[in-house]
Amino acid sequence: MVRSDRIAEPWGVRTPYGRGEKWPVRTDMFLEDGVRAETVDRWVPSASVLHSNGDAMDIAVRDGRVVGVRGRADDRVNHGRLGPKDLFGWQANRSAQRLTRPLVRVDGQLVETDWDTAMDRIVRHSRELLAGPGPEAIGFYTSGQLFLEEYYTLGVIAHGAIGTPHVDGNTRLCTATAAEALKESFGSDGQPGSYTDVDHADAIALYGHNVAETQTVLWARILDRLAGSDPPALLCVDPRPTLVAQHATVHLAPLPGTNMALMNALLHELIAHDQLDHEYLAAHTVGFDALAELVASWTPERAGHICRLEPREIRRAAQLLGTAPRLLSTVLQGVYQSHQATAAAVQVNNVHLLRGMLGKPGCGVLQMNGQPTAQNTRECGADGDLPGFRNYANAEHVEELARLWDVAAEDIPHDGPPTHAMQMFELAEKGSLRLLWVSATNPAVSLPQLARIRRILSRPDLFLVVQDIFRTETAELADVVLPAAAWGEKTGTFTNADRTVHLSEQAVVPPGAARADLDIFLDYARRMDFRDRSGNMLPPWTDAETAYAAWQRCSAGRPCDYTALSYAKLRAGGVQWPCTEARPDGTERLYTDGHFPTEPDYCESFGKDLVSGAPVGENDYRAHDPHGRGIIKAADYQPPNEPPSAGYPLVLITGRTLYHFHTRTKTARVPQLQDAAPQVWVELSADDVAPAGITEGDLVEVYSARGAVRGRARITAIRPGVVFLPFHYGYFDDEGEHDRAANELTRTELDPASKQPLFKTAAAAIRRIEPGTGPAPAPTTTASKPCGAAVPETVGGPAALAEHDLGG
Repeated sequence: MVRSDRIAEPWGVRTPYGRGEKWPVRTDMFLEDGVRAETVDRWVPSASVLHSNGDAMDIAVRDGRVVGVRGRADDRVNHGRLGPKDLFGWQANRSAQRLTRPLVRVDGQLVETDWDTAMDRIVRHSRELLAGPGPEAIGFYTSGQLFLEEYYTLGVIAHGAIGTPHVDGNTRLCTATAAEALKESFGSDGQPGSYTDVDHADAIALYGHNVAETQTVLWARILDRLAGSDPPALLCVDPRPTLVAQHATVHLAPLPGTNMALMNALLHELIAHDQLDHEYLAAHTVGFDALAELVASWTPERAGHICRLEPREIRRAAQLLGTAPRLLSTVLQGVYQSHQATAAAVQVNNVHLLRGMLGKPGCGVLQMNGQPTAQNTRECGADGDLPGFRNYANAEHVEELARLWDVAAEDIPHDGPPTHAMQMFELAEKGSLRLLWVSATNPAVSLPQLARIRRILSRPDLFLVVQDIFRTETAELADVVLPAAAWGEKTGTFTNADRTVHLSEQAVVPPGAARADLDIFLDYARRMDFRDRSGNMLPPWTDAETAYAAWQRCSAGRPCDYTALSYAKLRAGGVQWPCTEARPDGTERLYTDGHFPTEPDYCESFGKDLVSGAPVGENDYRAHDPHGRGIIKAADYQPPNEPPSAGYPLVLITGRTLYHFHTRTKTARVPQLQDAAPQVWVELSADDVAPAGITEGDLVEVYSARGAVRGRARITAIRPGVVFLPFHYGYFDDEGEHDRAANELTRTELDPASKQPLFKTAAAAIRRIEPGTGPAPAPTTTASKPCGAAVPETVGGPAALAEHDLGG
């Protein structure tokens, strides 16, 4: 065993390997002081809960307490490796600030109570609304962090028992565009590629995907390939100097909001140089001619002017994409949260359709997720869509679901597109949505234009229920707060970004009166006395395993088929869906035969116009039946709605840092992670700070038309014209300071197709407030690494020493 500081070295030691070889094992472990592996009572299987990579781990339990974690060497995702949030994040479960009893609002204050009192209040309001304005007065806003069994239960309650269309998850902020882009190109959600494509790829293109910070173990895999005998070329598209950019063969830093112009230029070059698989295009795609016509005028010169890039660099990137024998592409928030999000993500799919690079080792697309169970939200209908990737516009799909649940088809909302999150808040603002149940998310920090969101959540006519493990900024505004069990304190499954399903078994009991989210939802259903047409309880299941069995029946025959994927099989390690009788070991890559789920009777969606977002009607779709072929969709570039101006000359982008997750509900309570990034900071380029006389560590104010945020300046190699704020930091910190939440500045603007908020499109300006007394509180190990100034390196010290074993 070797020990290393995993704050200072987030990706751990290198284990080089060559193309086509198996990624070597490296088993990482972190235990609390005084605990050794041989003194652990039990090792309980689970996987990562603070990012979407799905790193498999075992939870160490001693004397009924979680005392550490260890990577699972035989798991397909991580081969034993764990990232910093994996290694240290479990400590949040043991925080003295955990919610342990329900809270209700009395005379304006939240006071502790018992479960009966709290649930009776929720049930009473629910019944009054159902008897009065009806189901559409009730809405549910959930997370990307619950378990599959909990999402499916919530979906059945909302869609089947109540009949409300108002159900969405905070995955709307994170990966709604991933789902939409996959539907548009391939007919259904579901990632075509696999993490094992890293092992075979000759080139890896990362579009707005800072994998070094969002998925540290996946980046370790890429680093190990780069250190091996046949390293892949890297294309990085990102305005920030990420670790990916520093290792890239080609780094493009377009002005935010111009991704569509860049993608059309890259496609123009592929077509102009005939770097196409004509046989694949003819046999397995539709729509090529329209794309070729549209991008014909998108030369690198034209795109370079708009993106503020050198045309020769666009040509270099296109040459990399067009000549790689095996190409893997990944996409994340730099595309999903920016202007023309779905249209740009679809063009990445188009690159692979044009080159015939799907379904083969080293050839694939990963439209990435940001949260550990974002995929399950989408599969199970907790994001508003129908469970099992069913099509709400297909009457037979709705009938099938109604038979499965034994309810009337007309009671399942399907007369229009599902209600997305921002629409739900708009309905609450107008007073028509009267009960909002928020589970495991913190919209008072994570949503755009926060001043507006706080006003909505504080409305006296909105009954707000918050189900969480801590008193978040959102919980402080609630009428009822329900204490939930955390990861490790309940049982369930979750699916990562490459369709790998893991089972997480209960390791310890939750503190106080806290309860599993599944138990809370089922308790609500029983108290409401929800019944199916036969008079049986709805949902009829009673625990996680029976809920999972019901989900298996729901998924049968659909793209995300789980029918042969039992709890028993999952106890041996992660398995990729679809997992069926014909594919009992799961499915590594989709579309290996060039056939796509685009048939009208089977597809998840009939598609949308990429520019307007208008749904394609069933008749129009059937009239142009793709017959199981991939759909190449084109879209022209449209300028952003809030470009830089004289008053606001910068483009504001927000995002993540390696050491925190979402709104720091958990990671702020983990010493190693919090100490690495304790406060908000402002990333600026040397070109942009010079006129204002700003230097490293100065207190600066970033302001937009909607508000202002203050933080210490970090001068980096970020492209000129761009300012970056990490979004994790809430309105108040422990000292009561405010003006630090990045979403005070962001706009309520949505992508027309995916309805994902565009957090990377605001115009902003900066001013210096006062000189600094030291460097900004930003990590030096990540994209926030300073340039020029001498800044102490970010380290974790003895508290961050974790073990790794190269012998497995």
